[in-house]
Amino acid sequence: MVSLASLKEGVVDPSSNVRISRRTSMDMTRALAMSNNLYFARLGQELGFERVVQYGKLFGLGEKAGLDIAGETPGYLATEVPQSGIGMMTSFGDGIRLTPLELTSIIATVADKGTMYYLQYPHSQEEVDKLVPRIKRQLDLGELTESIKPGMMGAVEYGTARRAGYSNLDETILGKTGTCTDTAQPGVHLGWFGSYNEFGDKKLVVVVLLTGGRGVSGPIASGIAGNVYHNLALANYFKMNAPALVTTSLLTEPSATQTATIAQ
Repeated sequence: MVSLASLKEGVVDPSSNVRISRRTSMDMTRALAMSNNLYFARLGQELGFERVVQYGKLFGLGEKAGLDIAGETPGYLATEVPQSGIGMMTSFGDGIRLTPLELTSIIATVADKGTMYYLQYPHSQEEVDKLVPRIKRQLDLGELTESIKPGMMGAVEYGTARRAGYSNLDETILGKTGTCTDTAQPGVHLGWFGSYNEFGDKKLVVVVLLTGGRGVSGPIASGIAGNVYHNLALANYFKMNAPALVTTSLLTEPSATQTATIAQ
């Protein structure tokens, strides 16, 4: 979100280096791939609080992502600058409470180049067959999503999400990791990974949120997502004209109420 907001506002060019310390500069592709907090803190400082909140709302922070999904509650988006500062807001997510469904919506919007759909949860094959996509809003991103794809691909190929690549798939997985602590539950560590694929007409978004002790991290979460892609590949899900999986066997209640802090 912060990357796209910065590109849209002309704060940064995807190929330009941003100085993040006295001796270190980094471009957006590298920052996304390595999940560099200093880079995203600097972008947040350049954007300012008002624009961060403006784009946060556009991307659905603080509102329900689903269409009548039972039990879903919205996350939270701060109305004033957190005491820790805007940089901590855009790097570690201070002042933001994000749900897995909200992150799924954001990743899907990136994959769809700015079209945000309501998430829907069909409970049977009949409901799957009758499902009609519902557009929530259209974000004016143009081709900006193409500018962040190299970094999201890099995360899986050589960055913090390398474990997602253990699936040994030839097709592309794009993603972004996040590791932080839950400000509402001191001592609880969070590991996020939001991803999507580009497998012809069999596209999907996979989001993983882990909670626990110090061993929990975004890179660990990416490995779980990689296993999801791998298992679907073993079931021939991604092959052209492959028979549909029995969806009812895959249906579980979505984690609609879990919230945690993360940004970038």
